[in-house]
Amino acid sequence: MSQLFQNKYRIASARLQCWDYRWAAAYFITICTHNRACCLGQVTEGCMQLSPVGVMADVFWHEIKNHVAHVQLDAFVVMPNHVHGILILNECGDDVDTVETGHALSLPKTIGQSRYQRIGHRSVSSIIGSYKSAVTKHAHRLGYHFGWQTRYWDHIIRDQPSFQRIQTYIVNNPAKWGDDRFHR
Repeated sequence: MSQLFQNKYRIASARLQCWDYRWAAAYFITICTHNRACCLGQVTEGCMQLSPVGVMADVFWHEIKNHVAHVQLDAFVVMPNHVHGILILNECGDDVDTVETGHALSLPKTIGQSRYQRIGHRSVSSIIGSYKSAVTKHAHRLGYHFGWQTRYWDHIIRDQPSFQRIQTYIVNNPAKWGDDRFHR
């Protein structure tokens, strides 16, 4: 495919290349609105006042756990032009794939073999894509002109101090909106 467009339109992935985003871990997610438009609400005296689309963004985030069995949600906040959340993928019992050998016994697939098969199945990107799609479709159905940026930002949370620091950042984000890099 890179030859088809002669690398002119290739956007490098923002994802960590050595990581399978179906693996059990905690992920810090940030999703911005299209052109960072402040259409999710406004911050008044350090508290977030959600717009109707902001309410949808909040409700659909909390619905994720009802649609994906191995997901746990932690801190989350809707800001005027972005959302922050911690998404935790837990181990799945049925994630073991097999390599067909043509014999009575088959071998488990290696990480390298299974990474690109069912690439979106139970991955962070498929969860975030479904979330963004649900909010956008419902907003459009109700007559709101709304969209997200095409991509999203993620950070794999690797230890408890980092987890707690990110939780605190998310919870305190409305109070620090004036200093936020996304503030317009």
